[in-house]
Amino acid sequence: MITIYHNPRCSKSREALALAEQFSSEKKIKLEVIDYQKTPLTLAQLQTLQRQLGCPVSAMVRDNEAEYAALNLAQADDATLLQAVAAHPKLLQRPVVVYGERAVIARAPGVFNDLLDT
Repeated sequence: MITIYHNPRCSKSREALALAEQFSSEKKIKLEVIDYQKTPLTLAQLQTLQRQLGCPVSAMVRDNEAEYAALNLAQADDATLLQAVAAHPKLLQRPVVVYGERAVIARAPGVFNDLLDT
């Protein structure tokens, strides 16, 4: 199964969704699309996602959002960042695609394709 944490208002997210739909259709793999702003991830789900991404928690966070500055997250530790994303889903980088046990922040099509090639 492929899961995409999607924001329909984001062009990069829409591009990744189109690629995921194509791959899903071609390979006959179930695709789950989650609008993470309507269905926010729990703290436990975010922790799992961070392990699947294999990146620092800070790489999962959109530091250009007003909430980031308002919450003074520039010097925050991982636990605080994850709690902030759980409470303010807008802070999650997008789109995030999960395939198997791996995940990527699929802002570039090449990253997305690398994930699906594994």
